[in-house]
Amino acid sequence: MRKNLWKLAWAALMLALSSPLLADDTVRVLYAGSLVHVMERQLSPAFEKASGLRFEGYAGGSNALAKQIKGKLRRADVFISASPAVNAELSGTANGDWIVWYANFAQSPLEIGYNPNSRFAAAIQHQRWDQALTQAGIRIGRTDPRLDPKGQFVVQLLAQAQTVYRDPTLSQRMLGEPENPRQVLPEETLVGRLQSGQLDAGFFYSTETHSLKIPAVALPAPFDIKAQYTVALLRGAPNPAGAERFVAFLLSAPGQTILRSAGLQVIAPARFNGDADQLPASLKPLLRAAP
Repeated sequence: MRKNLWKLAWAALMLALSSPLLADDTVRVLYAGSLVHVMERQLSPAFEKASGLRFEGYAGGSNALAKQIKGKLRRADVFISASPAVNAELSGTANGDWIVWYANFAQSPLEIGYNPNSRFAAAIQHQRWDQALTQAGIRIGRTDPRLDPKGQFVVQLLAQAQTVYRDPTLSQRMLGEPENPRQVLPEETLVGRLQSGQLDAGFFYSTETHSLKIPAVALPAPFDIKAQYTVALLRGAPNPAGAERFVAFLLSAPGQTILRSAGLQVIAPARFNGDADQLPASLKPLLRAAP
């Protein structure tokens, strides 16, 4: 009898150890919404195949995701932002020490994407961008500057353009107020609105226009505004070992090849900022200190 009870107890223990609650095979990644195509269709399948782990991603505006992490509304292993400045919201004792280091691994210039069937398409292609986007009736889409770095970059772009073109009314004529509800849309719906013809043009990163085959025009010199993508491990990660493996794959040669194919400008080796003593040993060979 005792022998059978011991066997049953051992079997129960083995079953518990193999359950998802104790043996986590999922890596949870919160990432900038502009990366949704490359993350879901390219990086995550390749990572799962290479590691045997399961990828679980959630996309959104970088600032909004940082607020959700800080407010403990979302729990994850890895955070990927479109701006290094967002990491400050999660760094330091006052901010919960969610991030103690981060690495800048890729960048993507801001562009103007447009619907090729729009009546304004020819003007966007051939006129100076500020003139094309201030025509009467044109419908422009952008993200919320409170929640997303791309929305902030657009406001920054127009402030710079007003100086370059000596036109103090340009931002008001093109954007209206910074949070103009007629233009500001969630990042995850902006592409769909453009492709369906509800918008004539919008502001996107080059990785979005490249991956989704959106016709686009680059901003001329001297406008050099880019998303600076960073990756960080989060304090209290449910699966810290899996998080390290994901970051290692992201920064590896196969991961960089995928990023380049998605129109991203890869920074290799990635540049880390923060406490070097907190870097996992497995990641140190893939990183260098920022200048």
